[in-house]
Amino acid sequence: MSTPVITRPRVLSGMRPTGALHLGHFHGALKNWVQLQDTHDCFFFVADWHALTTQRPSGETLARHAYDMVTDWLAAGIDPERCTLFLQSRMPEHAELFTLLAMCTPSSWLARMPSYKDQVAANPELATYGFLGYPLLQAADILLYKPAGVPVGEDQAAHVEVTREVARRFNRLYAEGAPVFAEPQALLTETARVPGLDGQKMSKSLDNAIAMRDEPEVTANKIRTMPTDPQRVRRSDAGDPARCPVWSLHQIYTDDTTRAACEAGCRTATQGCLDCKQPLIEAIQREQAPWRERAAALDPQQVKWTLELGTERARAVARKTLREVRGVMGLVT
Repeated sequence: MSTPVITRPRVLSGMRPTGALHLGHFHGALKNWVQLQDTHDCFFFVADWHALTTQRPSGETLARHAYDMVTDWLAAGIDPERCTLFLQSRMPEHAELFTLLAMCTPSSWLARMPSYKDQVAANPELATYGFLGYPLLQAADILLYKPAGVPVGEDQAAHVEVTREVARRFNRLYAEGAPVFAEPQALLTETARVPGLDGQKMSKSLDNAIAMRDEPEVTANKIRTMPTDPQRVRRSDAGDPARCPVWSLHQIYTDDTTRAACEAGCRTATQGCLDCKQPLIEAIQREQAPWRERAAALDPQQVKWTLELGTERARAVARKTLREVRGVMGLVT
């Protein structure tokens, strides 16, 4: 008797290429991607068209950022043998589906997005058609691959809901009897808010990040110079960990015993701030070590070839979906 084929549920997610990733990217998304490989059919893409909606990078910069980012994906444990990695801009199918969906999506759905209104209010130059259409392009990105779920943080769930509305409207207008698109579910994931060196959310734009592949001494220097409890002026002053940005990183990286010792030492002034920072430095360096090792073993051409193969694999899926869409819309297929 033949062994039945077990089809894993598909998930899709992407990242805008901003270059080498930091610890916030890993704990906010990549860590979950690595785990999903064991249970799902994963499609992960470089959202380089999306990067153009809010930035004006040179072509050389954007390409370099894309390959640096994918290097970090592979270093973190993303396995191209178990998932599909591809470049959005190499897939004209995304642009075609975006155009076709635009024919039946009310513009008011896009204009109401809080992220659009808030960012345009802060920077009027962002009031472009591309930025307005960002959620619809994102819907095309998703619907082309018919995933069961889209792993997102709670703050991005609204974008998945727009995709569901777009799918629902398209099916009603063109394919009510035999829907083309299933409505993907938002896979809400627990995403750690990784604080930056200044206590705010870790971000490249705030220049407060620790890169995934920072050299050990770079990591050590960044943490040693972090601000601590502002009320602990002298070594003999008792402190409160709740006021210290370093303590927030301890919550992610050190064990209960280490944290208990650091907290007691801070509150009683029996331990200095550099003493508290040292076990954190060592814990982060331990996490970074295998990432740097894997990245060093990668040839740049290997990274490019990985994306080439993944893009062709993704294209086969995308073309099949587009044939269905064109067919129900009455276009020549």
